[in-house]
Parts: sequence; C-alpha cells; structure tokens
Amino acid sequence: MHKAINKIISTVKKDNFEIDKDIYFLDILSIIFKRILMMLKGLLKSFGMKNKSGIVFFGSNVTLYHKRLISLGRSVTLEESVEIDALSKNGVKLGNNVRIGAFSKIKCSGTIRNLGKGLTIGKNSGCGEFSYFGAAGGISIGENVIMGQNIRFHSENHVFDRLDIPIKEQGVTNQGIKIGNDCWIGAGSVFLDGVTIGEGCVIGANTLVNRDIPAYSVAVGSPVKIIRNRKEILKVK
Repeated sequence: MHKAINKIISTVKKDNFEIDKDIYFLDILSIIFKRILMMLKGLLKSFGMKNKSGIVFFGSNVTLYHKRLISLGRSVTLEESVEIDALSKNGVKLGNNVRIGAFSKIKCSGTIRNLGKGLTIGKNSGCGEFSYFGAAGGISIGENVIMGQNIRFHSENHVFDRLDIPIKEQGVTNQGIKIGNDCWIGAGSVFLDGVTIGEGCVIGANTLVNRDIPAYSVAVGSPVKIIRNRKEILKVK
C-alpha cells in the first residue's frame, strides 16, 4: 500500500516521494483525506487567478486579494489562514511545490500611493508558520530554500533625514531583498531592505540580516555576523 501511495504522490508532485514506512496505515488515510479537502478548497479559491499550473492545496480560511496578480505552480500549498495581498507591479509568483506555513502573510504594497514590486519564490521552497513577506520593494527567493517559522522580510525603509516634517511624510526607499538557491534560514530571522543572500547560505535562528551575505556562508547574530564558510568546512574534512 505504501508503494501505491508513494507512486500517486510522486505523480502529483512530479518528483520522487516516499512515505516513512513506520507511519500507520490509518494515519496515512487521515493525511490523504486532509489533502483531498485542501485540494478541493484550492480548486474553488484559485478560480480567477492569473496563472495556475496544476493542482494546488489550500487550508481553511485562506484569503487572496487581487487574484489576477497571483501565479501558482504545481502542488503549491497554502496552509491555514494564509493571507496574500498581491496588489503590486509584478504580483506574487510561487513555483512548483512551494509551501507557505499557516498564519503567514504576504503584502506587496504598503500604500496605494506607491505600488509595490511583489514577490517571487522558486520551486521546492517553503516557509514555516507565522512568516511575513513585506514585498513593497520586491522579494526574490530562489529554489530549494528552507525557511523556519516566523521569518520576516521588510523590503522597504522609511526616510528620516528631515526634522521639520513627520517621518511618515518623508517617503520611503526600496532596493529589494534577494535570497539565492539552496539556503537554510532559521526560525525568527529578519531580513531588511537591500540585502542579498548568496546561494547555499545558512542563516541561524533569530538573526537580523542587515547586509549582504556571500555564497555558502554560515551567519548568525543580531546584527548578522559571518562565522564560517561551508566550502572551508569541506576542505577541513
């Protein structure tokens, strides 16, 4: 039975997939039933989207604004109470097998006075619960990126040079945030506008990333500090 289910899931995901052999059969049926319900919700709520490449899975209370600006790849999962506001120049594009954890929020414009740039997440990437993507300045996340719970991206900064007028009236700057392929981002990390994270990086939990991180770096702390390079670790071994 496990082999048959593995084959079905692999066909849907277009990728090799194997269920742990120690999972009890009734538990597997419960999971399958839940996914079928999510698939039906995805079918109903995804109507009117700009582009949808295949089956998608939605949890309960998923909220989508400006659906014509949302593009979903195959087997995308939006878990319970995910909210996406895609109003922006480029919208929201989620690649194949992307997962957005429960109670996460994607907001692409801070105000209708200044339309934001939007969010792109590459295939096989995902974030944990309670994450936030402030994509006014543009956020680009690569493929195969692992993101823990409560990850926050803020791709916009307020100008505060003048003292004669309130900060809220001085405008904003936005350079965007870029995350390379094959990164692992620990829970609670915060990314500020203008940073670029190279491919293969590991970012420790609760790290405040306020500067660029070169490829294959291991970085931790608040503010962030690079403590080693993964290529150097391989040389030592």
